[in-house]
Amino acid sequence: MMLQRRAKEENAIVLEYLKHGYLDDSRPMHKKEPAAQVIGKSYFTLLEIVPSVELKPYDEVYIGEGKRDKVLYIKGILPFERLTQTAKTEIPFIIEKMVISNEKHYLDFFNNAGPISLRAHQLELLPGVGRKHSQALLDERQKKPFESFEDLRKRVPAVDPKKAIIERIMEELQEKDRHRLFVRR
Repeated sequence: MMLQRRAKEENAIVLEYLKHGYLDDSRPMHKKEPAAQVIGKSYFTLLEIVPSVELKPYDEVYIGEGKRDKVLYIKGILPFERLTQTAKTEIPFIIEKMVISNEKHYLDFFNNAGPISLRAHQLELLPGVGRKHSQALLDERQKKPFESFEDLRKRVPAVDPKKAIIERIMEELQEKDRHRLFVRR
């Protein structure tokens, strides 16, 4: 039996940089180390890292295998609840930038999404997309694949694809649904 390797993030976007570490850290002041909360660009993995340089929100950092120029090490996966208030405020804007910059990937989702079961479709997992809108999307994509978010908006005006994807990613990060479309566990 072959074990499947877990997909790893190569790059991440900084949500928040904590120059002196966490305030609730009980270690003596001289032992505190800087920390950063980041989100992976490929699978939206929330991570805590220890940077080797000062960072700013929206900075991109390499976190893959090999030499990392801005990261000493990755402390681990970070549950959504442990994000700082600043990180929670910034995350929707960062996700929006990531969705816009990778529009083709998300259009492929709209053009290729399939059923989950006999009674449910993947499109229905998107916020604001129920059965009626899901059927409209399926009918339109059968005529011709969607070419852009704008094309999708024109052909199915009730659905805002960018907003639906951002909201779905936020729900998955908060583990509000067992089904995953965009965020890896």
